[in-house]
Amino acid sequence: MSEYQDFLPLNGTDYIELYVGNAKQAAHFYKTAFGFQSLAYSGPETGVKDRVSYVLVQNKMRLMLTTPLHSDSPIAQHHLKHGDGVKTLALMVDDAYDAYLQTTQRGGKSYMEPQTISDENGEVKLSGIHTYGEVVHVFVERKNYNGVFMPGFRKWESNYNPTETGLLYVDHCVGNVDWNQMNPWVKFYEDVMGFKNILSFDDNDISTEYSALMSKVMSNGNGYVKFPINEPAEGKRKSQVEEYLDFYEGEGTQHIAIATNDIVKTVKELMSRGVDFLQVPSSYYDDLLDRVGPIEEDIEPLKELGILVDRDDEGYLLQLFTKPVEDRPTMFYEIIQRKGAKSFGKGNFKALFEAIEREQANRGNL
Repeated sequence: MSEYQDFLPLNGTDYIELYVGNAKQAAHFYKTAFGFQSLAYSGPETGVKDRVSYVLVQNKMRLMLTTPLHSDSPIAQHHLKHGDGVKTLALMVDDAYDAYLQTTQRGGKSYMEPQTISDENGEVKLSGIHTYGEVVHVFVERKNYNGVFMPGFRKWESNYNPTETGLLYVDHCVGNVDWNQMNPWVKFYEDVMGFKNILSFDDNDISTEYSALMSKVMSNGNGYVKFPINEPAEGKRKSQVEEYLDFYEGEGTQHIAIATNDIVKTVKELMSRGVDFLQVPSSYYDDLLDRVGPIEEDIEPLKELGILVDRDDEGYLLQLFTKPVEDRPTMFYEIIQRKGAKSFGKGNFKALFEAIEREQANRGNL
């Protein structure tokens, strides 16, 4: 895709903001369990009166956790309805004003008109549009800023700094949308943001005895930003996407996939810190090499940790999914290591969804 056609050049994910019930405690969890480091803080002490935000960082991944300070806040309404969940998928751009112009004139619905915020460390330009559910994309231009995160935030100093776990950057973020809404949102990403549909899965690809879903993967021009979109499909019982929609009470971000260069090391570390992962039956490994061909890793550690492997034309990938990280069966994380593969683990869908269905059945939601 030539630069000429790419009217919305994206340099990757700038940060992901979650609205949560207790940002102070959530920050402790993400530091302890996932190895994020303290980066920045915003709240009453920095002149922000209606909310508190903690920003955490690990390599190139930034996570912002935001909690409202009053019940009449729109953030509180969001949390009351959805529980903890993603509000903002912020994208790095060279020109936030132009990104807003390009997307809104193509039909994007304004969330934040272009604005420049500044302090003694320079300026950050921001703008934003709405996407599925109550999720928004904020375009962040920070080339003229040298501060810790952005104006309105101060450096967050902490005496408690657990070591990182090898999480590198956001690989992709998956959205769950309502019945028959996948194609309209695919069209939104194509028309409004210039994305391409690089992979499609239908209910023949993604189904078990009980439930099914459809998915299309949207990618920007350089492949730095990928948003798969899922919708439910008809099955005998309730699919995981329907369970999500029921408990999130609407469309939203289902999972965030984070890249690592050593999935065995990362997953061992996460497990030792209390992160719970979905488990596939050990029989998954009986014919693994017949399915995926030769791999560099030893099978035993993969089997011990439950790590899944899949291959495409360009290589293979290793992946593992956490259980939901909040009490509602909504958002979770994927840990992924790519060894050339550009795909999303199609060969693992059945084993993975059966594992999810066992969890659903335990909750009485299948």
